[in-house]
Amino acid sequence: MQYDNGGDLLVAHLKSLGIDTVFGIVSVHNLPLVEAVDRELRFVPVRHEATAVNAADGYGRARGSIGCALTSTGTGAGNAAGSLIEALASGTAVLHITGQIEAAYLGGGRGYIHETKDQLGMLTAVSKYAATVGSARDAGRLLREASAAALTAPGGPASVEWPIDLQYAAQQDTGEAPTGAVAPVPDPAALAAARELLSRARRPLIWAGGGANTAREELLALLEATGAGLFTSNSGRGCVPEDHPLVIGNFATTPAGRALLADADVLLTVGTHFRSNETADYGLKFPGAHIQIDIDEAALGRVHPARHALHGDAAAVLPALTGSAVRADTDWSARITAVREDVRATLHDSIGPQAAVCDALAAALPRGAVVARDVTIPSSSWGNRLLPIHDPRANVFPRGGGIGQGLGMGIGAALARPDAPTVVIAGDGGLAVHLGELLTVAQERPRLTLVVFNDGGYGVLRNMQDKYGERRSGVDLFTPDFAGLAAACSLAYAPITTEADAAPVLEAALGSDGPTLVEVDLDALGPMKNPFTPPVKIHTA
Repeated sequence: MQYDNGGDLLVAHLKSLGIDTVFGIVSVHNLPLVEAVDRELRFVPVRHEATAVNAADGYGRARGSIGCALTSTGTGAGNAAGSLIEALASGTAVLHITGQIEAAYLGGGRGYIHETKDQLGMLTAVSKYAATVGSARDAGRLLREASAAALTAPGGPASVEWPIDLQYAAQQDTGEAPTGAVAPVPDPAALAAARELLSRARRPLIWAGGGANTAREELLALLEATGAGLFTSNSGRGCVPEDHPLVIGNFATTPAGRALLADADVLLTVGTHFRSNETADYGLKFPGAHIQIDIDEAALGRVHPARHALHGDAAAVLPALTGSAVRADTDWSARITAVREDVRATLHDSIGPQAAVCDALAAALPRGAVVARDVTIPSSSWGNRLLPIHDPRANVFPRGGGIGQGLGMGIGAALARPDAPTVVIAGDGGLAVHLGELLTVAQERPRLTLVVFNDGGYGVLRNMQDKYGERRSGVDLFTPDFAGLAAACSLAYAPITTEADAAPVLEAALGSDGPTLVEVDLDALGPMKNPFTPPVKIHTA
């Protein structure tokens, strides 16, 4: 195929991936790419390169596919790096196209505008795949290689740097397809032993992580065949709808969850990293009879010993286990249902007046609507556990734990699914990291409700300092007048100051066709019963 320039080639490639919206910042070093995307697709001019990647990430997650970000070279690519780290940590597919200076000057160190030392090395460090376009015959092949790498489990971001002179050049693309990865197959002896163990289990538990999201039907079949209880990591939420009576959810570290783990006679884990904040800093005790499925061989036995390590894709492995499954003891399944109700009721009670906000969101959101959550107390305490998720594509949050990324992810998700409302849960501290993206919201007008929980700073770190120290440092921040800020950005605004406000305010906001900024005044609403602190170790003298 022949293309007039790199922009036309890029558009053709994006269309082949089903991408209709691209996020980025225009520059002299990506102009032909942006112009072509803006002409043929939808180009969203975000205000920071980190947001371009976050929005592409959220777009891909909400669609269950891949998103695309366009940035400039040098500082622009550097600005994107933090969000590439998030996509790498979460294993989500992002195609990141960044500009580069003219090919003749690459590596010259002349101080060419936007030049940086070893940009490819930086991109390699924060991407699953990184490459430089070296000629007008290479670009198509590299775009396909990058996209395939990003989409191949375990996924991640793929970065392609493209010299500006080669963007303007006519492109010759052979259409050569990348070599497909061969899916791993578990060792037959290990699979047979796992089947035997599962056939004797009477008190089984399953723990599903993000790797189970592409094996939803297979996991549900095994769950119902065994009557096991299902714990999930935060990333695995929605792999089985959370209103299923056997889904306990993201509650493994609760007292009732620990008691179930202690009494289980087998634990099957599927595609999870056992992150420190979801295992009480690796303090959870697991049954010795542990079957682990993961497509990443390095993950097998890395955190917890696995008696039977099954290296393979969950969708292929789970049916082989289901054929040997037997039903759990009746009292065990009844206990699972009781624990499911208990952990939710306990958490609901502990969050005090914020429960009204949680309940209002659950009532007003359509089933499967995206809930994008920045790292903030409401997200970490109840948004990641109590607010129901029924589809993994609705479960959008920064898995690497960095604040400030939720709004960008929400923008991407909202534009990926324009026919349903998207909600973003953020704190005033995290929102301030990318406050300029309110202008992107104002310009693009997505169907997005931004719920800002305002406690005047970094509440979670404030709580930690109050609990473990004698003074506060760096946690009390100046907070804008959100009503005035919304007005300046031509955004609808509504406050929540009492529990009674929550339902009508959120119902109206989520029912509108455009964006709304909802401010939850936490001082006025009132505190949780117990101040929330994260499950991390504090080293004290």
